[in-house]
Amino acid sequence: MQVEELVVAGGGVIGLSCAWRAAQAGWHVTLCDPAPASGSSWVAGGMLAPVTEAWPGEEALLDLGLEALALWPGFAEELSAAAGQAAGLHAKGTVVAATGSGDRAELDALAAHLATLGRPVERLTGRELRRLEPGLGPDVRGGLSVPGDLSVDNRALLAALRAAAEKAGVVIEERAWAGEGPVLICAGAHSAALHPALSGLVRPVKGEILRLGHRRGAFPLPTRTIRALVDGRPVYLVPRPDGLVVGATQYEQGFDTDPSVGGVRDLLRDAERILPGVAEYALVEVAAGLRPGSPDNMPLIGRLDERTLVATGHSRNGILLAPLTAQLVTGLLAGEPAPAAVDPARFREDR
Repeated sequence: MQVEELVVAGGGVIGLSCAWRAAQAGWHVTLCDPAPASGSSWVAGGMLAPVTEAWPGEEALLDLGLEALALWPGFAEELSAAAGQAAGLHAKGTVVAATGSGDRAELDALAAHLATLGRPVERLTGRELRRLEPGLGPDVRGGLSVPGDLSVDNRALLAALRAAAEKAGVVIEERAWAGEGPVLICAGAHSAALHPALSGLVRPVKGEILRLGHRRGAFPLPTRTIRALVDGRPVYLVPRPDGLVVGATQYEQGFDTDPSVGGVRDLLRDAERILPGVAEYALVEVAAGLRPGSPDNMPLIGRLDERTLVATGHSRNGILLAPLTAQLVTGLLAGEPAPAAVDPARFREDR
C-alpha cells in the first residue's frame, strides 16, 4: 500500500491504537467512527490475562496473548507520555478463585494444562487466597495466583489513546466510513458489513458488565483482579480507583445490546459469593457490549485486497492484543506480510 493517506474505520481500542501507531510511522490518518471510544471497548473489563483465559486447543491464542502482554508496560508508558495522561495500567496481578469441588477440579485442570506448556501457576488453598485478598468469602475453597496477568482501566486507556492519536496528527471524524480511500477496517462486531471477504468471519458476541462504586465504610477494594468459577459460571471483578467492574456474561444474540435482568442477577449473585463486601457497594452502571467473535477466536489481521487492510475479530482479547495488533498493522503498512495465524486468508477455501 504505497500511499500516504489512510482511513481507519472504527474508533475503539484497536482502531485508536492502530491510528496512533500509523501516524507515528508517517501516515496521514483519518479515523471515522460515529461514536469514537465507545462500544465494547467502553464497557470492557480491561483484563490483560492470557494465562487465566487459556484453554486447551487455543495454544496459538495463548502465545499471541503472552507476546502482547510483554508489550504492555512499554506501550502504557509511551502512551501516557504521548497523551499527557495516565493510560490506566494496573500491575497488581490476578487471583483465580473456585467454590465447589467441580470448580476446583476445573482450575486444577487449567493449572495442569499450563504446566504442560511450560507456564506453571501457583495453586493456593482458600486460606492462602484470603491472605492475599482478605475480602474473599468463605465459599472460596481454593484457586490460583497469577501475578503476571494484569489489567488496565479501559476508559482511561481510551481517553489516552484518543489524546495521543490527535497529538500525532490523526483526524477523528464522528461519522461512518463512506467507502473512501485506502482503509483499515477496525469496526469490531460490525466489521463484516464493511467488506464481502469478512462475511461469516466476524459475529457479535454479547457481554454484560456492571460497574460498582465503593461507598464510604464499605469493605476495601481488592488489590488484584479476581477471576472466579461459581458453580461452573465464570465471573470477574476488576478493581478501578473508585470501585469494581464485574463481568461478564456471554450470549450469541445478534446485535442486541439490552442488558437482561437474568444476566445482572447472575453477576451480582456470583460476585457476592466471591467477595461478600460488594453488597455494600453502589450499583453505578449496567451495560452490554458486543465482542467481535471469529470462527477460531483468533483475530483477523491482514490484507483483504490492494486497498483494504483489516484488524478485527479479537473476541474477548481486544484490549490485551491492542499493542501487538498496532505493531502488526504498521508492519503491513510497510509491506510486511501478516503472520499466518492471524491472516484472514487462513479461511479462504482455495488454500
